[in-house]
Amino acid sequence: MVSLTPVDIEGFTFLAISVELPKTTLLVVTSERGYIMCGALDVGLLNERLKDRKILAGRAVGVKTIDELLEAPLESVTHEALDAGITPGMLGKDALLLML
Repeated sequence: MVSLTPVDIEGFTFLAISVELPKTTLLVVTSERGYIMCGALDVGLLNERLKDRKILAGRAVGVKTIDELLEAPLESVTHEALDAGITPGMLGKDALLLML
């Protein structure tokens, strides 16, 4: 099952996407410029093989719900995210506000 849900953070609307797969659920919250995602996100791939795309993204691990993703500290971020002021350890919801 796939669900799309609007999420409000400090008056700004983001899109939460959950994809239920066998034995796991992919979690993403996105803005028009970037996104945060559960541990399935391969930040190394984005930084190395897809660096020309300048993807603005962060990864949180050990999360099982969208709410946990928003409240979790980011474990890793892309180079583009670092350039935008997003750092590992920053809460997902705070990173999204820098992706506006």
